[in-house]
Amino acid sequence: MISKVKAYWAPLILFGLGLFYQLVVLPRSFPPSHYDALGIKPYSSVEQVKEAYEKFSSKWNSGEEIPSTADFLKIQYAYELLTDPLWKRNYDVYGIDEQLHILEKVREQYGEESYSRIDLPLLDATDHSVHAFNVVTSEDFPSIFHDSKPWLIQISVFLHLAALLEGIANTGMVELGDIRLATHLAERKPIGQIFFRRGLPSLVAFPPGCKSSDCMTRFEGELSVDAVTDWFATAILKLPRIFYYTKESMVKVIFFSKTGERASPFVRQISRNYWAYASFAFVLWREEESSIWWNTFEVESAPAIVFLKDPGVKPVVYYGSFNNSRLSEVMEQNKLQELPQLRSVTSMELGCDARGYSRAGSDTTIWYCVILAGRLSPELNKMRERYCSFYLFSETSFETCGARRDMSDVPRLFIVRYKRNTTEDEAKIERKPRNIWDAMQEQEVDPASQLVVRYNGSDEIPQIAKWVSEIIQDGDSKDLPFYRAKTPELVPEDSEPLLTRSAQSLFSKSIGMKQRIRNIMGQCYDYLGDPRIGPALLLAALMSFGTIWLMRGQQRAHPSQSGQPGPSANEDENRPARRKRAKQGSNEGRPPSITDEEPKDAYQMPLLDSDSD
Repeated sequence: MISKVKAYWAPLILFGLGLFYQLVVLPRSFPPSHYDALGIKPYSSVEQVKEAYEKFSSKWNSGEEIPSTADFLKIQYAYELLTDPLWKRNYDVYGIDEQLHILEKVREQYGEESYSRIDLPLLDATDHSVHAFNVVTSEDFPSIFHDSKPWLIQISVFLHLAALLEGIANTGMVELGDIRLATHLAERKPIGQIFFRRGLPSLVAFPPGCKSSDCMTRFEGELSVDAVTDWFATAILKLPRIFYYTKESMVKVIFFSKTGERASPFVRQISRNYWAYASFAFVLWREEESSIWWNTFEVESAPAIVFLKDPGVKPVVYYGSFNNSRLSEVMEQNKLQELPQLRSVTSMELGCDARGYSRAGSDTTIWYCVILAGRLSPELNKMRERYCSFYLFSETSFETCGARRDMSDVPRLFIVRYKRNTTEDEAKIERKPRNIWDAMQEQEVDPASQLVVRYNGSDEIPQIAKWVSEIIQDGDSKDLPFYRAKTPELVPEDSEPLLTRSAQSLFSKSIGMKQRIRNIMGQCYDYLGDPRIGPALLLAALMSFGTIWLMRGQQRAHPSQSGQPGPSANEDENRPARRKRAKQGSNEGRPPSITDEEPKDAYQMPLLDSDSD
């Protein structure tokens, strides 16, 4: 018995898997339908549904049959669902049970109470009219690829997303009644059945520049306005996220929100367009913290937008909700600060760079730049620390340029005199380096000389203006030394400063490991509902059983080969015998020698003592 089990282990396992799939897995993949609850065939007409329900109702009213609460809810729910034309169509064509959550809620509400106490109807009459401003039909669908803007298309229920995507993307809705287009945008199981994995509404997006439906991306997250807009802005539009305000960030524009939702796509688009002028953050408005925001930014309520400019300058506050055009207008009005910021992207424009020229033009040989150094935030301190220390190198410069250790900040004012030697510049252009060392030496210093004067007077504006004019007068009239050095560069700013590493990973073209695992699990789950798997396993078990049975029958017909595991093993077992026979045959007719085997009657005589000595 054990040998037979070992021989037939493969078909036995396949047969067991086939039975398990047919009896356990497959019934769970195809639960009883609402037509089964009414005892009628699938896809029956509304009239047939009503007739079946009247039979049950007559039995209940006459007292012939008293249903349990669970059975009554199944029948009543099936009747109300299948007598609504739109609900019935969605259930028959797409397998969508739109009101199933109501059935679960009613079951929890009534429990084991009598069915007569259940309030009817279970389902409320729904207005199925479409209020969407843009309905996409099968005829209109090919024309959407002529527009370079991205598209967000909703199937069935319409979420209010148009205002959030104004000017950024096109939005549309597809009715389930347009079966041709709805089935094209739906997913398909391995057996060809059309379905929507996460129910309705289902959302699909087409990125900018998409020319066919092959680039369609399906939304698979939580169905909420915040989650959908965040997915569309990050995954489709590749826009950065705007994070919540912290005291450690260099904030210029603050959005106060009561809801706590993420920034809409048009806000993110504007933040990208104006990143060179401002940084952005969000604040969740809470009434218990209103006094803090009033004392800090003079904000009374939300929603509001606050523009922070220079220290000591009163913040600019705008109240109310904003759309794309209004926010762009407000940003254009407030993008510039009262005092220009010396940054890597503005140093050349401001004329405060020894590698550049004056704002008056390249013909100007001497020009000046007055710089106010201070610590607005840790980010600014990090960007300008080496640059600030280069000009203000002294024992007390750490309080102005160093890392912030406490709240005491010491701003410093200094003026830099730049001078270019036109004769040397021309000679430098004509002269060629003789070796690599000369070339490196030429690149070590900046082309313009720099002389720095620090201000140590009072904070009075007239006194500062007088000091600046005197420095400029002395610099223009006196023959000062031509001293050149290598100025530390301002820390380069990213082309997309709002994007952190975590946000950049969202925009990677490669799919994350979690998403891959989720996709694989979803595909495996879809294949579990394929009714062809069970018969295939049973057929494989039958073929495997027949193959093994035939092989064992052939072995019984040839006993000489029975028990032999294979030609290789048989060859190994007979190899010593063949070697022995070959050796005996080769020694026939030859005289015996010392290398031959001993005869059967051979005898070895013992050695004598004399021989041993």
